[in-house]
Amino acid sequence: MSKTSHSKKGISARERNLVKLFPTLQEYYSPKVIGEVNDMYVKITKVVGNDVPWHTHDCEDEMFYMVKGSLQMELKGKQAFTLAEGEYFIVPQGIEHRISSGRECWILLVEPKTTKHTGDVESTITRSIDEQID
Repeated sequence: MSKTSHSKKGISARERNLVKLFPTLQEYYSPKVIGEVNDMYVKITKVVGNDVPWHTHDCEDEMFYMVKGSLQMELKGKQAFTLAEGEYFIVPQGIEHRISSGRECWILLVEPKTTKHTGDVESTITRSIDEQID
């Protein structure tokens, strides 16, 4: 199995229950890879607040699935909307976007392995893929 089969922070491919995996996340805005599907990573992250900067993924679509809570989704030039628990949204490549949440929410992400966490924008929350796998 690949490097995603286990990590130093407790994310494990052996654990398949998301309700048990999310509490192991140590930081907000710090996605962790929990699996791979072909050329895609499956990640989980917790978000609260509005620290995610406006950013774009020029060549990759990005799927958000709300496991718990709700999320404010903003797309440049469009009306902001809320993703509720159980809902998903796919941000198309090249669309500038950001997310925020007034309360802690849990998100499952599906995105190509080449996707940079905050696009080409460097911020205090930006994490490399190595940090997302560890």
